[in-house]
Amino acid sequence: MSTDMKKRRRQIEVTVNGQSLRREVDVRLTLADFIRHELLLTGTHLGCEHGVCGACTILVDGRAVRGCLMLAVQTDGTEIRTVESMAQGNAAHPLQEAFQDHHGLQCGYCTAGILMTLVDFLANNPTPEESELKNALSGNLCRLSLIHISEPTRPLYISYAVFCLK
Repeated sequence: MSTDMKKRRRQIEVTVNGQSLRREVDVRLTLADFIRHELLLTGTHLGCEHGVCGACTILVDGRAVRGCLMLAVQTDGTEIRTVESMAQGNAAHPLQEAFQDHHGLQCGYCTAGILMTLVDFLANNPTPEESELKNALSGNLCRLSLIHISEPTRPLYISYAVFCLK
């Protein structure tokens, strides 16, 4: 490997969904691409690749981040959680169960990002007001569930999430 190529790669150590890993990654590799293509965890989706849609939302050290906006090398020494970490064995996480029970998803493409956003949000605000929940989910877009209400179109899943939390 040439010296130039070595300069473009870095060793990182991360914990992903409870498993400690050491990998050499290209310094330009996004965290979302690292998760999907290097670790083969495909629950994290790429939508806009500009941080706008929220489909690639994951947790880094407990905080929701956009995987398409963060580089894998920036996660050295961190704990990463993806949607695959939510279920405990065969038991779905309560949020996953609520979304399923109340039909809070359509095609499922945006669901992982929404769930990870809610995991972070509810960890810090376990009994939110509807307005707080709407604000927390305002950065997650769902193309299939948009409905027109008195305000500009907003995702239907907000209504489901509010219902599920009651």
